[in-house]
Amino acid sequence: MRMIDIACIIDDDSIYVFGLKKIIEMNNLCKNILVFKNGEEALKYLAPLVTTSEEFPDVILLDINMPVLDGWGFLDEFTKLKPKINKKVTLYMVSSSVNQEDIDKANKYEQVSDYIIKPINIDELKRIMA
Repeated sequence: MRMIDIACIIDDDSIYVFGLKKIIEMNNLCKNILVFKNGEEALKYLAPLVTTSEEFPDVILLDINMPVLDGWGFLDEFTKLKPKINKKVTLYMVSSSVNQEDIDKANKYEQVSDYIIKPINIDELKRIMA
């Protein structure tokens, strides 16, 4: 399996992020992992990178419920950035919410490839990173 260059985790749950990073590292699924505690932090880092595609993440794992700027707020801003990115970026909503309204809302965004309910298992992670 080909290893992706950069994955981005946007999630405020430090225990979940720690476990997810360990799984990614132990299975050599990614060379570099970016982690942000909320959507605003992620946007501040990612927005200047839109023109340098080699530094932009290949995969984004986005939580819904976070302080400052939640997943929906990030998605709204990411939608504006997306046309400027010269690279295929795959974005997944990853949430503990099983609320059908959240799932339906996520599926309305063209940028969202899939809605994944936490926790992500290793097979799901391998599929995402492939």
